[in-house]
Amino acid sequence: MKTITKISFLFILILFSGCNSIKHLENDEFLITESKIKVDSTDKPNSKLQKYTSTAPNSKIFGIPLKLHIYNLAKQNPENSFDQWRYQKKNREKKLQKWLSLKQVKKLKSSYIAINEGIKKSGEAPKILQKDLIEESTTRLENWYWNQGYFNAEAAYDVKRDTAKQKAKITYHVKTKEVYKLDSIYNRISSKSVDSVYIKILKKNSYLKKGDAFKTENFEKERNRITDYLRNRGFYHFEESYISFYADTINTDHKVNSEMIISNPEERKRDSTIIIDFKPHRITEVNVFTDIDSDVNVNYASDSIQFENYNIYSFGKMKFKPSVIADLIFIKKDSLYKDNDNKQTYNRISNTRIFKYPSIQYIDDPEDSTGLIANVFLTPKERYSLNLQADVTQSNIQEFGIGFNSSVLARNLFRNAETLELSGRGNFGSSKDASSSDQFFDIFEFGTDLRLSFPKVIFPIKLERIITNSISPFTSFSIGYSSQKNIGLDRTNFNLTYNINWKPIRTITHNVDVASIQLVNNLNVQNYFNVFSNSFDQLNNIAVENINQLDNSFFTNLDTDSPQLTIPNGTDGFISQVNNNQINLDSQELTETRAIIERKERLTENNLIVASNYTYNFSTRKNIYDNEFSQFRARIELSGNLLSLLAKPLSFKRNKRGNYNVFDVQFSQYIKPELTFIKHWDLGNKNIIATRAYTGIAIPLGNSESIPFSKSFFGGGPNDNRGWRPYDLGPGKTNGINEFNDANFKLSFNAEYRFNLFGGLNSALFVDVGNIWNVLDNVSNSEARFDGLKDLQDLSVSSGFGLRYDLEFFVIRIDLGFKTYNPGSDGQKWFRKYNFGNAVYNFGINYPF
Repeated sequence: MKTITKISFLFILILFSGCNSIKHLENDEFLITESKIKVDSTDKPNSKLQKYTSTAPNSKIFGIPLKLHIYNLAKQNPENSFDQWRYQKKNREKKLQKWLSLKQVKKLKSSYIAINEGIKKSGEAPKILQKDLIEESTTRLENWYWNQGYFNAEAAYDVKRDTAKQKAKITYHVKTKEVYKLDSIYNRISSKSVDSVYIKILKKNSYLKKGDAFKTENFEKERNRITDYLRNRGFYHFEESYISFYADTINTDHKVNSEMIISNPEERKRDSTIIIDFKPHRITEVNVFTDIDSDVNVNYASDSIQFENYNIYSFGKMKFKPSVIADLIFIKKDSLYKDNDNKQTYNRISNTRIFKYPSIQYIDDPEDSTGLIANVFLTPKERYSLNLQADVTQSNIQEFGIGFNSSVLARNLFRNAETLELSGRGNFGSSKDASSSDQFFDIFEFGTDLRLSFPKVIFPIKLERIITNSISPFTSFSIGYSSQKNIGLDRTNFNLTYNINWKPIRTITHNVDVASIQLVNNLNVQNYFNVFSNSFDQLNNIAVENINQLDNSFFTNLDTDSPQLTIPNGTDGFISQVNNNQINLDSQELTETRAIIERKERLTENNLIVASNYTYNFSTRKNIYDNEFSQFRARIELSGNLLSLLAKPLSFKRNKRGNYNVFDVQFSQYIKPELTFIKHWDLGNKNIIATRAYTGIAIPLGNSESIPFSKSFFGGGPNDNRGWRPYDLGPGKTNGINEFNDANFKLSFNAEYRFNLFGGLNSALFVDVGNIWNVLDNVSNSEARFDGLKDLQDLSVSSGFGLRYDLEFFVIRIDLGFKTYNPGSDGQKWFRKYNFGNAVYNFGINYPF
């Protein structure tokens, strides 16, 4: 397998490297293989200046112009090629008419043309040397430097042609010369109102400063800054077009004297032109139409109410409480007109999930020359919506599974613009350990959730001064239940959540789970050693070594060389004797057995988690198409502290370990902080570098010696360290001794270089570094613990490549991960078993980070 893989890979490389990249070029045409820019005799490799040229060579992957080769696979004129093939041989046309109808032949031709056009679209046409494009690029470079203040910059080029190979290399030479700097800056403002605002407030923060290099972008920034300020101070009719700039460089010794002119608007009346002075406008009336439709006449509303200076209209029975509508509108009567009030209103209404995108219109008040009437038109979405999804799954528990999700969303049930969502999910699967019965689906999982959300803050004390309506607050209450059968320990999970989130600015989001209650109940504890077979093997080996001290009823296959503890009677009996000191084990055996027992108790105990958490998220990403951004996420969760304070006053009962129980379940107490930082760089031409750094620690406190399994960390999987399967990595250098390896401390670093192959198919090269460890808990295995910086040598490294197909709404991803450095490996740790046969195939939806 290893040899075949290498031979195949080499064959593909040789195949593409040997393709003729100039096969479709005319004899007098040249393929551009290099285009570089020199500025003042200095090379500018990978410079952003390249985007101002139209002569970039065909993109390459590992030095091979793959897209060009794909393009060249297609026929340049498929219609003529098909006709030529069709009539090339005399008998071919007769055979086609014999086996196919004329209509079918036409379809065959259309398909042939479509296939070739599809190949062209997936590839990249050859970048041919063209003088007009070179000269156009030269002019663009000069213009770019002119806009940076280099008014005398000169750009030239030279071309090196290889006539034998029909290939060409272009070099652009830019001489910047001396930069021009701003000197005198004058202002000529026609409007007295605008002039007063500019002198008092705007002038001191100008982007135009004496001594700075002349940059046209600073003039644009200044224009935008002034316009934005004025339109948020009542100047409704003000536009960017009223601001113009003039620059004088005659006899100034590389200095620029500039003048900013702000003109008043002009209005044409009959044969004369009237100059109108800008004046601040106030909102004199706010009308809100709650159920507008395309065929509705706004003059015939059937229901109306006035609330807090809002005139609220409906064309049927009023479906919303007036206070709810008022909370969504930030345009206030008697206030100055503000663009920001519009933006906040648009965002707030759109985020409610109740209305479609609103329309806001302003008209001049006929009774007030500086007054504006604001009309807000709202269109409610359908009251009910249904969503259905299904998928096929595979995991380390089930060979084959069918999953489904469904949800019903009800809007505005109680006239508070709230949403009520009922969702259900289920999975039917065939387990890897299925019995000999005829039942194919032998494992099941189902769950249901109910969530009620309000577009406001709901809290016992008033928080309006801290979390105002202007920062888009939401409060939600949810309840959920899930159950499993023949999956692990067959657990049930019940949860309650009370959540508040808000977004003060575009880049920042706050999320608080005020209360999160989770009750995990394991129904089939006796199945533990069937699920965790590695733990069973370790326990069984120790028991067999001491078989003479144990009851024969604990074992099966006693008459063979491989006696085994029975499950659960034998394993429970052996554990009981160890706990009661009824068996003599050596120190190593006793340590290993107690570790197995402690892990079993932790994974089989029921959990009551009463927690609160806070998440801060900062992201500069503007939209899903923004490929250059930073994101920082900080999260902290506290659990069990309130119950710990109430334990003594309320006389909670203690269990056999001396910890407090609530309803016969020990409550968990811990603190869990997490930090994530993500950074993406857009290199152009769909080339992206993406990185992520993550760390988290969960420290048991007071009532807990360890962290619940559901709150612990694991390593491996499609979104983590891709050289290992989920739960296979760590902890430390233990080399994944258990089926589901977890710990309470994690470090992870990931980096990807993403690039486009052709069409919607992308690829990536990645490196993942990380591991999990135990720290500040009851685990005694030194190989699993993090005891200091020296244990950073246990960071695992995986590397690999992936394919991703972009379907616009989501991305289908497959990543091949190789264990590059395995800290748990005996002997050689680097590049051991580094081949496709030992690769981990990770399937996922969307990007890992």
